Amino acid sequence: MRPIRSVTLSALTAAALVLSASACQSGEDAGDVEEVIIGADLELSGPTAAIGEAYRRALELKISQVNDSGILGNRKLRLDPKDNRSDSSRSLTNVGAFANNPNVAAVVMGTCAECVERVAETVKDRRVPTIALAPAGGVVAPVKDRQWVFKIGPNAADNAAALAREINAAKKKRVGLLYTNDLYGKEGLAAIRGALGESNVTATAVRPTDTDVSQAMETLLAESAEPVEAIVVWTFAEQAALAAASAQQAGFKGPIYFDGAAAGDLFLAGQKATNGATMVFTQTMVIDDVIATTPATAARKQWFRDYTAKYGSYYGFSSFAADAVQMVANALQQSSTVSRDSIRSIVETSQFDGLSGPIRITPDNHSGLMPQALTVLVARNGRWRLATG
Repeated sequence: MRPIRSVTLSALTAAALVLSASACQSGEDAGDVEEVIIGADLELSGPTAAIGEAYRRALELKISQVNDSGILGNRKLRLDPKDNRSDSSRSLTNVGAFANNPNVAAVVMGTCAECVERVAETVKDRRVPTIALAPAGGVVAPVKDRQWVFKIGPNAADNAAALAREINAAKKKRVGLLYTNDLYGKEGLAAIRGALGESNVTATAVRPTDTDVSQAMETLLAESAEPVEAIVVWTFAEQAALAAASAQQAGFKGPIYFDGAAAGDLFLAGQKATNGATMVFTQTMVIDDVIATTPATAARKQWFRDYTAKYGSYYGFSSFAADAVQMVANALQQSSTVSRDSIRSIVETSQFDGLSGPIRITPDNHSGLMPQALTVLVARNGRWRLATG
């Protein structure tokens, strides 16, 4: 019996040593965590602060999910958000600070297209991969000058084409366009006139900071030689709701169409004025109306639930920010070192089914969201729904 007992004790002692060594090794591994920072230049105050805050929340939630998944091994993501106040000069300062920090692997920029344009030379000279969430396509054009800038979000031409299909199907010929006099609004003006025919579109501009668009709406309805049959609103969400209310107050009875930039909260302010309005946007906004038949759809439904559970409601633009994090995470998974050059090269060939929809980036096209991601939504009873639902 004694030899057997001796062997057993030896085995137990050896096992204990192995466990002890493993514990020490685990502790050493835990101390070897490599922090990778994603800098975020966002509009956290000012006229588009609601979008900036939605982006910040989405970035934080997605980073937490990536870290919890363990897909990056000992690397852990951290967000460093800075407020640009919709001021391109502040963006230049913020991005310069990110460029000076060797732990910043990439930068995500918010909805201010002018801010992205202001920092374009800096990110090229300092070689900082930058993902813009601004809707304006000009932020990544021409590609030869924007090798370090990428974009996630719908494009003006795609939105305009989808809106034109809806307007033509409704047999509306005379269209009034209310748009913002910024880079994205001007892209929208050109795209809508190109899709519908310049002679069919009467347009009036508002400033992105305007909190009263009633006079502009009255001007739009009065300027057309013949009565306007449909209105397209090419503004962000707060102004879109004001525009719908102003059109109603002015006695307009026809259909109202929103560009995707109007996708804010799932539940709409001004329910009576916006009821029946049509918007072109990604499916994520109404993913609870969709049956999950693919892993991508299931992931979008889970994102919708996670964001809503954490923040109380859903915000349309949030999926773009989450996809920006996924893009960086995918690049880090494929790179043995945290190199900005490596991340840029990998991002430039990104292909994945994102939370916003299919994303494909190529060396010739740095705007990743595919037109197939867009769907038609309609405002019903104070919230957005699938038009076919």
